Amino acid sequence: MPFPRLLLLSNSTNPGEPFLEHALGFIRDFLGSDAGRVLFVPFAGVTTSYDDLTTAVRQRFEGVGYGVDALHEASDPVEAVARAEAIVVSGGNTFHLVGGLYEAGVMDAIRARVQAGVPYVGWSAGANIACPTLRTTNDMPIVEPPSFRTLGLVPFQINPHYTDAHPEHHMGETRDDRLAEFTRANPGVYVVGLREGSLLRIEGGTIRLLGPRPARIFLEGRDPQEHAPGDTLQFLWTGPTP
Repeated sequence: MPFPRLLLLSNSTNPGEPFLEHALGFIRDFLGSDAGRVLFVPFAGVTTSYDDLTTAVRQRFEGVGYGVDALHEASDPVEAVARAEAIVVSGGNTFHLVGGLYEAGVMDAIRARVQAGVPYVGWSAGANIACPTLRTTNDMPIVEPPSFRTLGLVPFQINPHYTDAHPEHHMGETRDDRLAEFTRANPGVYVVGLREGSLLRIEGGTIRLLGPRPARIFLEGRDPQEHAPGDTLQFLWTGPTP
């Protein structure tokens, strides 16, 4: 599998900060001046309309020098993907996002463009769909997409908004419990628990953890491992050793 150019963020907003404030520097550095315009995919929006999501993204991206086209505004979504200089996918509900991509007929088109070198930026649900499936999302399945298969741009899974918190009096499963269930059912598949403010930058044959917080990585048969900001996580691509 060739290395695509990906910037995969856990979240879009940190407490007390404006939308994407913590991410703009990473996004500018990643996109550089090569992407004059980006194609924004708002299909994860449910209680926030596609138009409102697009307005918020336009304000932030245009403020740092990038024009924004929105996929839901395109008369021919597949053609819009084919022309895209960069692709940006927001958070929201992952099931709704995946259903929208299949309905618009662009899942394969986006995969092909990114595999051909077009940079991809996704946060939350947008990071989740870079993985082979949506099955490590935190979201409720409010709609039923045709498939759980997603872009498969990386061979591992991401759990955005990862937390190891265990609230007092909570008797249900923790996030670690749920991810242990996933790895037990899917041996050999890594899951990266991305804490808030954290992101993965995949480019030039490397995978690097960025942001202020460590990530926790899960694999069946091994204790979860913490990795520090700045770590290179190349093993995620090559897979576990016997």
